[in-house]
Amino acid sequence: DEYIDHIVRFLDVMGPGAHVVAVCQPCVAALVATAVMAQGDHPARPRSLTLMAGPIDARVNPTKVNELATSKPIAWFERNLIASVPWRYPGACRRVYPGFLQVAAFMSMNLERHVSAHRKLFTDLARDDRASALATAAFYDEYFAVLDLTAEFYLETVQKVFQQYELPLGTLEWQGRRVEPAAIRRTALLTVEGERDDICAVGQTVAAHDLCPNIGPAKRGHHLQAGVGHYGVFNGRRWESQIYPILQNFIRAND
Repeated sequence: DEYIDHIVRFLDVMGPGAHVVAVCQPCVAALVATAVMAQGDHPARPRSLTLMAGPIDARVNPTKVNELATSKPIAWFERNLIASVPWRYPGACRRVYPGFLQVAAFMSMNLERHVSAHRKLFTDLARDDRASALATAAFYDEYFAVLDLTAEFYLETVQKVFQQYELPLGTLEWQGRRVEPAAIRRTALLTVEGERDDICAVGQTVAAHDLCPNIGPAKRGHHLQAGVGHYGVFNGRRWESQIYPILQNFIRAND
């Protein structure tokens, strides 16, 4: 509730005319925030909402991430993946899902590819191919830059999004009120997915359109990007040359 409330308050402060772009897990909260603002006829509801590689309906084409979420009870995640921040760091004793565990989980899904990339990095350095080496190093500098997640946010996300599917099943509530995406009429909706996404599979994000039947055809769009995985939806060459122009044009068309 707090995260959704934060988005609503943020848009309220910005005022009418904003456009929202959500990537990965925040897609659910962004769609919910837009829905509750539409339900309340909020004047600052966004003009457009772009959802990129987000688990709107995690039942569709389940990935290893989805299978893990449904194979264990929520108590297992709390017991095995939640830790307290050490006393010598800011936020001492706060319970979090540590960033290093998130990185380890991401890398384990494509371990051979990451090992190969690091072998190539050292080979490029040995050959004094600085341009190629720096490109690989820059990618991993960003890939490894993962923040801790608060335990409450992580556990609620696992339970509500990946185990109970509350949004697509119509059971999700915000501040005691049922969330109704069908209330969205004036906000344009664009969804973007990656053909090779093995974290948020094809079909999980575009499912948002089924939940928002009252958005007119002229105010909705979907783009399936060929040849990219999860990270490539919002980073890299195809993002810059193919996906971003679509996003930019969609926002301009609905401004």
